[in-house]
Amino acid sequence: MAGTDAARDEAWMDQALDWAEQAGQAGEVPVGAVLVRDGACLAGAGNAPIGRTDPTAHAEIIVLREAADRTGNYRLGGTTLYVTLEPCVMCLGALMLARIGRLVYAAADPRFGAIERLSPGQLGWIFNHHLEITGGVRAEPAGRLLQEFFAIRRSGRSMLEPGGKPEK
Repeated sequence: MAGTDAARDEAWMDQALDWAEQAGQAGEVPVGAVLVRDGACLAGAGNAPIGRTDPTAHAEIIVLREAADRTGNYRLGGTTLYVTLEPCVMCLGALMLARIGRLVYAAADPRFGAIERLSPGQLGWIFNHHLEITGGVRAEPAGRLLQEFFAIRRSGRSMLEPGGKPEK
């Protein structure tokens, strides 16, 4: 990957991290996503299953829905999705159905992540779509945001009370 490509990926991931931080401040698991086409952001969002009372309101799904609505097409070819946590099986399926061209994720998810559990050959066999995947972009800050969020949650403090906000 060329240096400019890496810098571009990090810059977009920083925007996804901003969405993740906003989600965490709202009491949601801090995951953020940004969908980009031709250097322009089509949509960005943070996790919101609690706020929307919708178990499918993962950042990736919200972004796909908003971008499809804005473009008038559920097929979102030629796009890159930047997400702060490795997508789950539900989100991976949605990415494939939307024909996302490239996925860039930050932190791996050993419990629910769908990417690192499957080999690239398995993805091609399961889905009728090729998805270019890059993992580990800005993994450290994304992982730290998640660790701080769950440490606060385990402590019994609210994310919304003083001292409950994760630090940058």
